[in-house]
Amino acid sequence: MKDEPDAGMRRPEGPLRTGWTTGACATAATKAALVALVTGDFPDPVAITLPKGETPEFALAFEALGDGYATAGIVKDAGDDPDVTHGAMILATVHPAAPGSGIVFAAGEGVGTVTKAGLPIPPGEPAINPVPRQIIRAACEEVCDAAGLPADLVVTISVPGGEEIAAKTWNPRLGIVGGISILGTTGIVHPFSCSSWIHSIHRGIDVARAAGLTHVIAATGSTSESAAQAIYGLPEIALLDMGDFAGAVLKYLRAHPVAKLTIAGGFAKMAKLAQGALDLHSGRSQVDMGFLWEAARDLGLDEGHRDRILNANTAQEVLETTRDADIDLAAAIADKARAFAHDTLRGAPVAVEVIVTDRAGAILARV
Repeated sequence: MKDEPDAGMRRPEGPLRTGWTTGACATAATKAALVALVTGDFPDPVAITLPKGETPEFALAFEALGDGYATAGIVKDAGDDPDVTHGAMILATVHPAAPGSGIVFAAGEGVGTVTKAGLPIPPGEPAINPVPRQIIRAACEEVCDAAGLPADLVVTISVPGGEEIAAKTWNPRLGIVGGISILGTTGIVHPFSCSSWIHSIHRGIDVARAAGLTHVIAATGSTSESAAQAIYGLPEIALLDMGDFAGAVLKYLRAHPVAKLTIAGGFAKMAKLAQGALDLHSGRSQVDMGFLWEAARDLGLDEGHRDRILNANTAQEVLETTRDADIDLAAAIADKARAFAHDTLRGAPVAVEVIVTDRAGAILARV
């Protein structure tokens, strides 16, 4: 989880290069290994078909052919996306399985195993998501059909160093142990699309619900999360790494409600939520000083402070101005943020609490 207030990577200027998901890389590695197992030669580059019909080619970075098995490896290229798996080696080892067994997936080094309910893959299975499984199966069946062989195979996906990479992801909180997940719905990584983060938020809610939890905390960063967790001491799976994506949390909870939601964040982030922003990133929403002035005026701040607030450089400056005047603006912002969150939930049975913290984690308001 990132620290507050805004420690994410910045989108570079100009056109951005797309990349490939771990699922696409695993599919290409599997196909190359299977072709080598059948023919004795590795196709390099190896072409695969993605869910929307694209047919990219991948260069091999590793080849090994032994007695009854073949392994191929591809280095993941995430394009210009700040993906933690960029540069990782995705390995696939294929060997024949018992007749009639079909295609069986296994988790090798650095690929996680699911241990909790609520994810698209049941507990005990390797953390290879449904779409990657689908395109890997299709690639295997294509090769086997062409060779006149049954598609009875064990496919083991490995990612050396994957356990260390997984520590930077949501996997530990989701109950995925031992490594990363093999992900992707289209096979293509669109830089800074944030789809993987939003996907993780949704899976976090699914896991919390499947565990029977009735209260989750959605925080903008580690500081505010620690402050809220110090109050409640909830299990780790109740902690949603919301970051800037308040909309992803609230919209998913509309259809998948949890009895209580605590939203925690710094004053500036909660001010954005209060004024109606669902994406709280500094590059996609700005604090409206006019909104803060009106809120402060409604609390009794005199007109002599108007220009100072409207011309303030930061939300923090506004907060300090109002505190000096004995105006509890943080509480008013928390109340407005809570009201907007309830409006966004559109009647879903979720009770909302908002906690506003300062940069050191002290609680400024709790509504």
